[in-house]
Amino acid sequence: MKCYECAKNEKDSDVLGICIVCGRGVCKDHLMREKIPKWDGEYDIKLSCMGDSCKIKDMQPMLKIVCTPCHDALIGNQ
Repeated sequence: MKCYECAKNEKDSDVLGICIVCGRGVCKDHLMREKIPKWDGEYDIKLSCMGDSCKIKDMQPMLKIVCTPCHDALIGNQ
């Protein structure tokens, strides 16, 4: 499988992970592996905290792989 983001730029890179939000295959240059909170629902995602600063017991962060566009959307939605 080839990286979706690289393919858009006419490059050829092998996939190292799958984004948990959109399902795109991404290479090492286009993936983010960070602590993000667990959410309920499919597309209407509302986050109440992000990263290590999370004080809500039910929203403990987990290391997950997301592509760079989804990462930017998650960060912009906090």
